[in-house]
Amino acid sequence: EVKIEVVIPEKERNKEEMSPNGKASPLIYKVNGTARHYHLEEHPIASNPYHNPKDMVEASVCHVKDLENGQMREVDLGCGKALLIKESGEFHAVGHKCPHYGAPLVKGVLSKGRVRCPWHGACFNIGTGDIEDFPGLDSLPRFQVKIEKEKVYIRASKQALQTQRRTKMMAKCISLSNYNLSSTNVLIIGAGAAGLVCAETLRQEGFSDRIVMCTMDRHLPYDRPKLSKSMDSHPEQIALRPKEFFCTYDIEVLTEMQVAAVDVKSKIAVFKDGFKMEYNKLLIATGNMPKTLSCKGREIENVFNIRTPEDANRVVKLATSKNVVIVGASFLGMEVAAYLAERAHSVSVVELEHVPFKKFFGERVGRAVMKMFENNRVKFYMQTEVSELREQEGKLKEVVLKSGKILRADVCVVGVGAVPATGFLKQSGINIDSKGFIVVNKMMQTNIPGVFAAGDAVTFPLALRNNKKVNVPHWQMAHMHGRIAALNMLAHGTEISTVPYLWTAMFGKSIRYAGHGEGFDDVVIQGDLDELKFVAFYTKSDEVVAVASINYDPIVSKVAEVLAAGRTIRKRDVDTVIFLSFRTGDMSWLTGKGS
Repeated sequence: EVKIEVVIPEKERNKEEMSPNGKASPLIYKVNGTARHYHLEEHPIASNPYHNPKDMVEASVCHVKDLENGQMREVDLGCGKALLIKESGEFHAVGHKCPHYGAPLVKGVLSKGRVRCPWHGACFNIGTGDIEDFPGLDSLPRFQVKIEKEKVYIRASKQALQTQRRTKMMAKCISLSNYNLSSTNVLIIGAGAAGLVCAETLRQEGFSDRIVMCTMDRHLPYDRPKLSKSMDSHPEQIALRPKEFFCTYDIEVLTEMQVAAVDVKSKIAVFKDGFKMEYNKLLIATGNMPKTLSCKGREIENVFNIRTPEDANRVVKLATSKNVVIVGASFLGMEVAAYLAERAHSVSVVELEHVPFKKFFGERVGRAVMKMFENNRVKFYMQTEVSELREQEGKLKEVVLKSGKILRADVCVVGVGAVPATGFLKQSGINIDSKGFIVVNKMMQTNIPGVFAAGDAVTFPLALRNNKKVNVPHWQMAHMHGRIAALNMLAHGTEISTVPYLWTAMFGKSIRYAGHGEGFDDVVIQGDLDELKFVAFYTKSDEVVAVASINYDPIVSKVAEVLAAGRTIRKRDVDTVIFLSFRTGDMSWLTGKGS
């Protein structure tokens, strides 16, 4: 056994930690005399790839016969835990928590060399720890495994055991000082999940040219789903990456910058303030914009669309011990209702349908969710809409419904859907459908060479539904769109083939959902709706197209793996094959394709 210890001199280590410019100073350019700052900080993240031998720990964790093929076990190394996996006769060890929200991966699904998170569906390669499906940005740390005298040993870094996450190695820009500030190789319009994952993937793949992201938001990329799930979170608490990250990897972010037009022939983006930026490759990831009410009084103070952390924070502050009316039983509307139920004096939901989520989860599941809300003091006014908002001294006082009912209201939150934020592209020549969505192919390419689009603003061919063009406004899907777009900017020829996966959380209950159930004609439910412990299979003709569950983990992740493997689940199989594997843990039937 040969042991090598590498010691980097302090002077050389300091060099490694610096930006390619020698100093990570802020970049500034001027437009019409106004200074604009890039988000670059003076203290980049230290990224030393060499482990200190004192940081390493090695422990015997089990006998080789303790695990069968296809089994996982959480093992303790004294200063932290690891996930030990046996597949095809080989042992692997990786981090035991999903880097997204910390789910225990031992309760996830192991299949074909990867483990899928039981909560939100992220997938990790068991050999490398690399993230292969989303949500989340980081990969798992991978630990060394050795077999000696029938015993399994794991050698790991103490730091990795404690953090349970690993950021993949990335390239840096060769020299930002050589660039004209009004031109970039890659321009990303939008700084949500799709835009950030695109930028990170480019760097992970060794791209060392300039990358500029621009956003109308005042903040660096943040965890947008938390705006309605954790409404009092501050921007720095939900940031997807710290400021130092963008400096370290030379990803420039222009905040509060709105693109007004794109000239695809000249490859120029024109900003609202008149500034112009040339690009070589373009990603449009602008997401959507919330719909507003069209009734009288919609401009009254204390009527909100939840779009930013400031919106969410202000709603919580104003709603405490007050009367809240939420218009629309959408995901956002219902999550806001659940969050405010214990804080507000009263919460009322106004909805056109007769049950919440009917089109998405079906009537029976919708009624079960509605009952849960009613048990938590939320009142529903169904099959009606708002006709007028009334004020007193400039502030909201009452919400008048078309049914004639008048609701006392100090705060109103509007959650009646959204439209794609693509209005600035109407004269661009980029193909946009009748609803305003950007049309892309399986490689996230638009009809214009070098122009890609991703996230909530696009329709794309979904392999799961025979390549039907669909819009899937899920957080997980935006991540994958961004990755596929980046790979194809680099001419990898990678096609998207992920299974849609989403979740919502209300009153401590999480609903998980995988697949694409649009147009389902039947729902097969197993479990107890009244007890909120069930799984629902959504079928079209004889085929299962989606699944949802509450308190039935990891069934949704298991079905997602089945669908990802290209297998078809028939309605008649729901009681047998799916539940056999769920109860016994046997995933052997997952291999192969077909029904």
